[in-house]
Amino acid sequence: MFPIDFHDMSTLSPAAAIRNAPERSFVHVDRLPGTSAAARKAASRAARDGELVSVRRGLYYKGSRTRSGMTRPRVEEVTREVLGERGVGPAGYSAARALGLTTQLPALWQVATLRTVDAIDGVQQHARRNLGRVDLTEKEIALLEVLRAPEVYAEAGWDAFVQAVSAGVSTKEIRWGKVADAVLAEWHVSTRKNFSRLSDSLYPRGAA
Repeated sequence: MFPIDFHDMSTLSPAAAIRNAPERSFVHVDRLPGTSAAARKAASRAARDGELVSVRRGLYYKGSRTRSGMTRPRVEEVTREVLGERGVGPAGYSAARALGLTTQLPALWQVATLRTVDAIDGVQQHARRNLGRVDLTEKEIALLEVLRAPEVYAEAGWDAFVQAVSAGVSTKEIRWGKVADAVLAEWHVSTRKNFSRLSDSLYPRGAA
């Protein structure tokens, strides 16, 4: 995905800025040059003409043109664009899928976020007031989310869960120390208890 900053295009009209936006990029109306009214009109006209697709109020997407119309962004891409990436990651069965623990496909993409926003189509938001998550990766946040109820989300059971986490730690996709620090600020009791159990499974006390 290509973040677009139109503030350095102040000499362009809103319509020209939209034309110059690369494919597979999001267009924020409030970042277009010109007046607010001109930016809104230009974006609305571009959507009518098939140059953009409307994603939500004030946000459009410039996809690739096909014979059936312009491509739309994936729900995960929209979520990252709206919520950002810091402290944001999959929750529920979406988290379990991220760790390879389930084949279930949730009807909505479930996401854990430090701050919820107005509804995003196709997304279920879960507020998590833990600033310790700010610098975690999506996979690390997925781990915290599965720890809330691994008996629900890990289809093949606890041992399969431990193996998945161990593999992530080995490849450094999961930074165990970072997750351990974040757990300290988790209010959810089961998360903390299951993390302790997981730690004992991965690093048995007394093991050489």
